[in-house]
Amino acid sequence: MQEKECQIGLIHATMNSVQPILEAFREHAPDVTVVNFMDESLIFELNETNTVTKDMVRRLLNLAQKAADYGVDGILLTCSSFTPAVAQISHLFEVPMLSADLSMLERAVEIGSRIGVIATVEAAGPTTTGLLEGIAAKHGKDISIDTVIIPEAFEALQNRNQAKHDQLIHQKAEELALECDVILFAQFSMARALKTLKAKPKPILTSPEISVKAIIQEVSNKEAVLND
Repeated sequence: MQEKECQIGLIHATMNSVQPILEAFREHAPDVTVVNFMDESLIFELNETNTVTKDMVRRLLNLAQKAADYGVDGILLTCSSFTPAVAQISHLFEVPMLSADLSMLERAVEIGSRIGVIATVEAAGPTTTGLLEGIAAKHGKDISIDTVIIPEAFEALQNRNQAKHDQLIHQKAEELALECDVILFAQFSMARALKTLKAKPKPILTSPEISVKAIIQEVSNKEAVLND
């Protein structure tokens, strides 16, 4: 499939994820049309409960169904806190559906054994850690994971204090770089902090760029199978 023909539905649970993924599409897949579907109450509720409930999964399913009904060629969930939900609902759709971070996590396990994870939403930290452990087990690789959660950074971003958000993340990245082979920013909303980080002594992975390339590849793969 040519990229100019492609439409991708983006499922958002926070406004903070919108700009990073739109910038990634403009840079890496400018001919793709993106269609946004949002329920910001999901992230507010998750921050209160720290649990992904069945009701949240149903609401994500509803957003994905709206995207599929619109006729998109692929669906990308942009909030890593809800990544496990993708495995529960993706089989219900004919179009490819990916989570925000799985491609990034695969890459991290590939290049490092000591992995640092920084999250700004409480639920995203253990979710990312668990997914990394599962990927490593699948590949038969021993890894160690150091996970740091900075909820005050998310609060700063919500309050439009981008400088504080970035500074808090930079501080933890510098600390983790002393012991880790690779560092992950667990959420799309954190990608902006990489752009303002002056020194990168260790590889730091963010998911927007990797996710864009992954969903486009999945759509292309499906189209190739249909055309065989």
